Amino acid sequence: MIGLQLGRMSPREAERLLAFDREHIWHPYAAMPAATPVHPVVSAAGTRLTLADGTELIDGMSSWWAAIHGYDVPELNAAATRQLGKMAHVMFGGLTHPAAVHLAERLVALTPEPLTKVFFADSGSVAVEVAIKMALQYWRSRGRPERHRLLTVRGGYHGDTFGDMAVCDPVNGMHHLFSDVLAKHVFAPPPPLGHTADPDPAYLDDLANLAAAHAHELAGIIVEPIVQGAGGMRFYAPEYLRALRDIADEHGILLILDEIATGFGRTGELWGCDHAEVTPDIMCLGKALTGGYLTMAATLCTDRVADGIASGEAGTLMHGPTFMANPLAAAVASASIDLLLSRDWRDEVDTIEAHLTTGLAGAEELPGVADVRVLGAIGVVEAREPVDVQAVQDIAMACGVWLRPFGKLVYTMPPYVSTEDDIDHITSALWAIAESL
Repeated sequence: MIGLQLGRMSPREAERLLAFDREHIWHPYAAMPAATPVHPVVSAAGTRLTLADGTELIDGMSSWWAAIHGYDVPELNAAATRQLGKMAHVMFGGLTHPAAVHLAERLVALTPEPLTKVFFADSGSVAVEVAIKMALQYWRSRGRPERHRLLTVRGGYHGDTFGDMAVCDPVNGMHHLFSDVLAKHVFAPPPPLGHTADPDPAYLDDLANLAAAHAHELAGIIVEPIVQGAGGMRFYAPEYLRALRDIADEHGILLILDEIATGFGRTGELWGCDHAEVTPDIMCLGKALTGGYLTMAATLCTDRVADGIASGEAGTLMHGPTFMANPLAAAVASASIDLLLSRDWRDEVDTIEAHLTTGLAGAEELPGVADVRVLGAIGVVEAREPVDVQAVQDIAMACGVWLRPFGKLVYTMPPYVSTEDDIDHITSALWAIAESL
């Protein structure tokens, strides 16, 4: 057993833990054994992570964008405890339970009106797999199996499983090593940068022409609305999303919106698609769904999609995760949604946006910086060259902040409960990093 006292770990215990970790535990997007060190966290509360030596770091990442309420949240703790007193899990095949029904009721009420059917998944990647499968099975059920490809844009990221990798950027994305064994889809150039920029008519024409040329074989269009996340942290104008909805309607193509990173208020609207006032045929949710407590995701679709699948040869959607609609995760997710709606989350996100904008003003003039951009509770410093991840993290930690860069991007997605002082520390860390580039 690893002994903890007052949020600390003895140096000897910490080294034993780290030694075993180095030799035996694979971390995300890392080598084995690990080429760079990891840092042991022994507790978390509010916006702070406490390391084994007692160091406190402001979490500028919301644990990969999920912990929107911060850590050790009384309302979420209570929801988990109540559910544990009833049951932690039960299979969802042939059974149901109140936690799943209550969560589905909340999601149907909260998402755009035509989305009435809820499929619970156990991760964001699986939610996207289910969305892709829905689109393909819909057209197969309609007697159009040739409509088996998807249209998307470069610069996107939708997950790490095989169906998802096939709709991530095939050239500049992290999955290009597998391009020879992935399904071949149709890619448009990335939308031009700039959330408030005027749309480029030439780009819109090219997008429409590409879709028209492949409409006979397209089952769906899949994009991240407004913000392309792990593919490049790019923000684009709502007009491009509206154009994709129009294109989908013109050719009868299903529009799939991956709201896993953008949902639950991160961009300043509850859903990314709200910026464009469009409704998808299929929507994927995850990350912040449980407030960062447990892994859970959901794929919602319209009656049209569900009825189309039911009318086909299989009659059922051929997917069913073991931990589908896990009661513990569902109960915490409902509590997380209730907590979000009980607070003025929009004001919280607007305040973060304002402080990120002020705190990062002028950083774009530094010689190693290519761009600085802010939208909602997202701040991005894009370097001119790929950054040294370890060097960047060392600078951030010296400033009392935890950040996790990738490629040329150093970014923050702090919890909504972050204080002005928290954001000041985060922007100071980003400045220090930018000056070091």
